[in-house]
Amino acid sequence: MSSPLRIGCLVFPRVTQLDLTGPVQVFSSVPGAEVHLIWKRIEPVPSDSVVTLTPTTTFADCPQLDVICVPGGFGTDALVNDEEVLDFLRRQAEGAKYVTSVCTGSLVLGAAGLLKGYRAATHWTAMEVLALFGATPTRTRVCIDRNRITGGGVTAGIDFALTLVSILVDRTMAEAIQLRLEYNPAPPFNAGSPETAPTEVLALMKERIAPAQARRIEAAKRAAARVM
Repeated sequence: MSSPLRIGCLVFPRVTQLDLTGPVQVFSSVPGAEVHLIWKRIEPVPSDSVVTLTPTTTFADCPQLDVICVPGGFGTDALVNDEEVLDFLRRQAEGAKYVTSVCTGSLVLGAAGLLKGYRAATHWTAMEVLALFGATPTRTRVCIDRNRITGGGVTAGIDFALTLVSILVDRTMAEAIQLRLEYNPAPPFNAGSPETAPTEVLALMKERIAPAQARRIEAAKRAAARVM
């Protein structure tokens, strides 16, 4: 009897819950797959919204995974300098078939030294940070470079997960899951990227995120000094 497909997603304080729950919904639809939510301890973890998440296993108890996935969120600013997290990712990456992320989760992979020399995607507000870790920033919903698969910002996590299922299983399975989820995007506005958003909306968002971007860059520079 073949061993089950083991997929693990990191859970951490201030994770963007859709970065995590979008892919988890897709992965959980794969027959026979084991999906693990991983953190340092088994205790409720606050996301960046009202949703609280509960890990299913700890770093110490997590089995070797076929896929390790790091979602994004403001909490990644702390993770890029958290050696316990980075060591766990390095250990898992040694045996994983695929090392993956969604949104700013790619910055954590970068801080662990796992994206040096790879193309990678991230949230549009963090593209410049990837280069600090020796990665090549790539503006795409899903970026595949060898066994590194990274998704763009937030909602791209569903695209990423469906793409990965098509690789792990086959396209028919991925399309069946897409149909089950009725994933048929038709957004009411065309403001989902800096290229298409109205000028005033882009300016508003840049102003709002400027302090967070500055904190992210500072944290990433400290992390990159140890990696590069």
